[in-house]
Amino acid sequence: MDFRDTPEEAAFREEVRGFIATEGPKARAGREDAESFYGGSKEWTKALASRNWIAPAWPKEVGGAGMSVMEQFVFNWELAEARLPRPGGIGIGFAGPTLIVHGTEEQKKKYLPEMLAGEVTWCQGYSEPGAGSDLAAIQTRAVRDGDDYVVNGQKIWTSGGHNAKWMILLARTDPDAPKHRGITYFIADMKAPGVTVRPLINAAYTHEFNEVFFEDVRIPKQNIIGEENRGWYLAQTTLSFERSNIGGAVGARQTVEDLIKFAHENKNGGQSTLGHNDAVRSELVERYIEAGVAQMMSFKIVSIQAKEGVAPGHEASVAKLYGTELNQRIQRTGMKVLGLYGQLDAKTAGPTPPMKGRVKYMYLRSTANTIEGGTSEIQRNIIATRGLGLPRA
Repeated sequence: MDFRDTPEEAAFREEVRGFIATEGPKARAGREDAESFYGGSKEWTKALASRNWIAPAWPKEVGGAGMSVMEQFVFNWELAEARLPRPGGIGIGFAGPTLIVHGTEEQKKKYLPEMLAGEVTWCQGYSEPGAGSDLAAIQTRAVRDGDDYVVNGQKIWTSGGHNAKWMILLARTDPDAPKHRGITYFIADMKAPGVTVRPLINAAYTHEFNEVFFEDVRIPKQNIIGEENRGWYLAQTTLSFERSNIGGAVGARQTVEDLIKFAHENKNGGQSTLGHNDAVRSELVERYIEAGVAQMMSFKIVSIQAKEGVAPGHEASVAKLYGTELNQRIQRTGMKVLGLYGQLDAKTAGPTPPMKGRVKYMYLRSTANTIEGGTSEIQRNIIATRGLGLPRA
């Protein structure tokens, strides 16, 4: 790994820093709440859109920035260091790339511009109550009826579904085919008759997830992306995204630094927590070192992409597994550092709880980290079979 910027990368980093210095304060408006979820203010979205930085990895010909792997890495790194959000969500991250590769010209003209403008929210209709890690086991049905498909079924853990205009939906169109086949990729209107969205409140008492029910929902055939019964393969589509998760590694380090600052400033009998509690001091040192390891993993992954031109395989699973379990350890340490203060937030302690109530929220929210986006068990299987070459059980 080469930790030095090339002259071009150094110049781009300075460009991003200058942009952040000018536009960053607008992004922080309304984001002091620890429970903020998607994306930043409208002003921040507009500022990014003015540079074509909403979708850094997308080709320039469809409105993206066409950034290289290293440019994406630098961009994400600087935004993370400044604690600024990357808007886009499911639309920019999943639906847009799939449309770019497999969509019709009409679909691209209709959906891509509103994604790039930050005008609408998309959600993802993949997981079902009986099909999470085994996604190919989905049972939601789509039956052809003239120029429409009639959809019946249920999706779950639908992030942002309560605010979404569109959903990328996987539904089974051939129940007799092997389970990885017979699945079709649709664009579903979340306001169509027969769509019901019900909130799922998580352990941190925030509304991110939903369950979505389809009852005789009609989807026109022109809302199919790609070919009928080929949806499973489309669902694997990505562009050349920078997948190092440098933002997560930087965020982990920043959280530990915040805890160290609190421990220094929190006096007990005239002495700081770090001054009289060896156990807390040692645990914070361990977490800080581990956050550094997570950052090295990010550098390793981006080096593979930049030098070898291939997407990371099991390396990404290593980083995801390590990073999510590290976050849980950091939040447990945070609760120890704050003690009883860790139970406070803006709802229970007024406008100024310690660390703005983030520790309580992040501790409760971290429970889901090792489940969402592929469970730790799935990641360990990938590492074992694809990384270590171990036989399947």
